[in-house]
Amino acid sequence: MTLNDETKLFDGMVIFTQVVNSGSFSAAAIATGHSNSYISKEINKLESRVGVRLLNRTTRSISLTPEGQAYFDQCQQLVFDAHDALALLKQSHVNPKGSLKISCPTSFAESHLGHVVSEYMKRYPEVNLVLDLNDRHVDLVQDGFDLVIRATDKLAESSLVCRKIYSCKSYTVASPAYIENFGEPLTPQDLAKHQCICYSNLKQPNKWLYSHAKNADIQVEVKPKLLCNSASMELAMVLAGQGICRLPEFVIEQALKQQKLHVLFNEFVETTIDVFAIYPSRKHLSPKVRCFIDLIVESMPTAESSA
Repeated sequence: MTLNDETKLFDGMVIFTQVVNSGSFSAAAIATGHSNSYISKEINKLESRVGVRLLNRTTRSISLTPEGQAYFDQCQQLVFDAHDALALLKQSHVNPKGSLKISCPTSFAESHLGHVVSEYMKRYPEVNLVLDLNDRHVDLVQDGFDLVIRATDKLAESSLVCRKIYSCKSYTVASPAYIENFGEPLTPQDLAKHQCICYSNLKQPNKWLYSHAKNADIQVEVKPKLLCNSASMELAMVLAGQGICRLPEFVIEQALKQQKLHVLFNEFVETTIDVFAIYPSRKHLSPKVRCFIDLIVESMPTAESSA
């Protein structure tokens, strides 16, 4: 491709995508503020430059040729990206404002989100925050959230955009009082004989998987003494000596430091729990959401990007 060809690389692309999306030359002319003849000339010049027919034309309709379909798919994305680039420039000069609705697991919010929310409120006083601290699996779009923070060992496939903001390990724990009263399980299989506290938001809350560095994985089916949808309540019951539980490090961090919990099965590889910020689309992301995500990432030393 010559330098002259490169300077014309995007010529006619916007008009072409507008014609396809509008369904006719006349509709595209109205949408762009040009005449029908101008639209027709631009499409002819584009086809001449790329060397293939892109559109089949009749007096009443247009349709894409196979080559035109392939070209349109790529052009459409390039036009979207160009609009996004322009939107970013505009947003960089816009102060976040309005209402920002966020869903977050209670325990993670209590342990890691407080200083983030406080700093956000200081930086962006024109934003009103609505925090839904809840361990339930909300529907971001249907429930009207701008942003959802979700902790999981396996993120489900989704069309939503996911950015990893934190990672930690999950541990099987019991209180010294429980071990004194009921004994300590030495292997995962021993859990069948013990009182277990299970997290009901999981698909299979009573099936606990353990990985070993040298041996095969072990899946144990436990009998829940308590089935609960709140990690904070699970921790409270473990501390009260009522059972054994698997909990993320961000839930039990303080209790571990204070030696109120005993970690079981140290020879097994602990499950990794990732925390994600989830939002509908990168396209036209509002300043209030973008700034909150940037602040979380800035505040979490273990944060990584993931898509």
